[in-house]
Amino acid sequence: MTRQAPTLEDVARAAGVSRATVSRVVNGIRNVDLEIQEAVREAIERTGYTPNRAARSLVTRRAETIALVVSGAGDDTESEQNAFASRVLTDPFFGRVVGGVVGFLRPRSMHPVLMFAESDAARHQVRAYLRQGSADGALIFSTHAEDPLPALLAAEGLPCVLFARPALPAQVSYVDFAHQDGARMAAEHLLARGCRRVATITGPLNVPAAQDRLVGFRDATARHGHPYIPIAEGDFTVESGATAMVRLLAEHPDIDGVFAANDLMAQGVCQALREAGKRVPEDVAVIGFDDSSAAVGCRPPLTTIRQPMEEMAATMARLLQEQIEGTLTAPTSAIFDAELVLRDSA
Repeated sequence: MTRQAPTLEDVARAAGVSRATVSRVVNGIRNVDLEIQEAVREAIERTGYTPNRAARSLVTRRAETIALVVSGAGDDTESEQNAFASRVLTDPFFGRVVGGVVGFLRPRSMHPVLMFAESDAARHQVRAYLRQGSADGALIFSTHAEDPLPALLAAEGLPCVLFARPALPAQVSYVDFAHQDGARMAAEHLLARGCRRVATITGPLNVPAAQDRLVGFRDATARHGHPYIPIAEGDFTVESGATAMVRLLAEHPDIDGVFAANDLMAQGVCQALREAGKRVPEDVAVIGFDDSSAAVGCRPPLTTIRQPMEEMAATMARLLQEQIEGTLTAPTSAIFDAELVLRDSA
């Protein structure tokens, strides 16, 4: 005999409240006491009740779906689109972001839909998707400084929150990190452990976060009497970190400390140093940025600047929910503090 699916009435009996109260909680109506809301949620968990999303959407007029948009600057060729998606999906940074977003949305019966917007055509599709109400709003992760999507969505009044301060003017809420503070911590740690010929490998310098990390590192080294530091630019990949380190060693063979602007590049730095016969950290100390899975998987494990990406992503989702519900009516920002995580590389 097939077991009948739990109903609202089953949840109401389990929670000791009326069916109407359960319906209000399920549909997100806010005039329900917090203790009662919690009792209803526990009863839903115990009974295994699953709301009818189609019926709920008729009541709330919401899709209960959030667009998770990775926006860049590519072209319309299939090979470029595939390469862009592959780079994003293999980056440990993005996995942590998705974990934070899903962790916030799941208990609220909301679901993310991954979209890529690496070209004008793809950005038009995202705008159309939101205009049609297929998603209630968008969380935007821009990989290019000239990305026009945040300003386009904000100009149309479509709910959206951006990861990182926008490089182009836009009336949009965003979550960011104290990049300069983190880079200063990296510089001060290298100098405190005795490094005297330090260098840095930056991310793409058209990206605000990469610019901020360079500014912070330069500022701290200058304050300690180092007016010049060698610089090489990478693109946040392992390969670019290794290539940049080879170039720095050729030009400055006496380098004894390196700050790489993310953990993947720092991993490439360690690889290049090993191949050059240099020991980490005995000959060259290395510090990364992010505290991603690459930091733990590196050999030796990386000293790094922790960027709390799960918390940042969850805060993005919360700000977007507040926009959708109308409790956040003006753009706002949230900035997270840096933390130095000590491991074996420095």
